[in-house]
Amino acid sequence: MSFDLPRNVILPVDAIDVRLDPGPHPFAVSNAEAIAENWRQEIAAKPALFDGTVVLLSELVYRDSRLVGRCHAVNYSTFMLWRKRRENSGAEHAYAHAMLVAGDNALVAIRMGAHTVNAGRVYFAAGSFEPVDFRDGLVDIDFNMIREVGEETGLDLSAAERGQRYHALSTASGTVIFRRYRVAESADELARRISAFVAAEADPEIEGPVIIRHAADLPDGLMGHMKPLIEWHFDGSDKVS
Repeated sequence: MSFDLPRNVILPVDAIDVRLDPGPHPFAVSNAEAIAENWRQEIAAKPALFDGTVVLLSELVYRDSRLVGRCHAVNYSTFMLWRKRRENSGAEHAYAHAMLVAGDNALVAIRMGAHTVNAGRVYFAAGSFEPVDFRDGLVDIDFNMIREVGEETGLDLSAAERGQRYHALSTASGTVIFRRYRVAESADELARRISAFVAAEADPEIEGPVIIRHAADLPDGLMGHMKPLIEWHFDGSDKVS
């Protein structure tokens, strides 16, 4: 198992070769009893949690502007225990952000709903990789991005203008792979559409949209990895990507 990539710096990424290993993750095998006990505690606190399937990395390296890794399907309950025991666990988390850029260059993020694990936190609409996001064992990052944005906001980004390349930021809490998705509508119009979608949902995952108009416009509840991404977008150094 190997995790070898620069931390706390935004990396250009030209290719992503993260593959799904059909075998169990060693963390899941060696912590089965603790996973079950922790899950009982988690659902007692938040009964709406669902023990679905996500993926957890056992390897990730950065070489020649490429991310290469291996991951395994695990129950969400396994992921929840890993969050508490991530240090020296032999596992890491990766996820993707479609950085939604409005026609006025503002960013449109979301605030998570009260019943979720990240209640009240602000980040770009996203979710963990799931087996459905893989094609012939290889992760389809853009499929994941478009799927998650659609599920959480009702917006369809399949026809949006995409940045020429991906970027990644790896921190102690995980690795986020992100890409700009530009649309013509203003931030206010996008926020209106998202709010209407949330209002029509019986059990919405998010509380609503959050507009970010400049680098210092940092909303309450912002996830720690978001500040560098926001600054990167507004600093003007990489507008073609």
